[in-house]
Parts: sequence; structure tokens; C-alpha cells
Amino acid sequence: MRSAPIVVHQPSPTGGRRVTAYGHILGLAHDDHDLIEFLRRAGLPDSETLIDDPRWVEWRGGRAHIWDAA
Repeated sequence: MRSAPIVVHQPSPTGGRRVTAYGHILGLAHDDHDLIEFLRRAGLPDSETLIDDPRWVEWRGGRAHIWDAA
């Protein structure tokens, strides 16, 4: 199985999660709005729905939509 092109990495100790697309860093998101904006700027339409589609987004090292380190 191929991994999703967008990866939301584990929460950092200081908060936020690094977001990559095809291995390129898009930025450090602190909430869903940041993630949606990164995807929109990357040219992905309907980014609001993509964030919950496992074919597009893989959430690593923590639950989806959780932005702070435990």
C-alpha cells in the first residue's frame, strides 16, 4: 500500500505539527485551519475535505486533529 502524499507528523513538544507534501515541508500547523491553508496554497482543491481522507492525508504519531503534545 502506498502512503498518502500529505503527512501530518507527530506533535512537537512545543506544540504544532509539521506538515509535508511529497516529502517537502509545507509548514508547522497549530490547528486544522493552518493545515487547510497549507493545502490550499499547495494548490489542492477542497482541502477542507481532504484532511479526513486517508488516501490524501496520513496523521502520524498522534490522533488526527490533535495539535498539542501529550
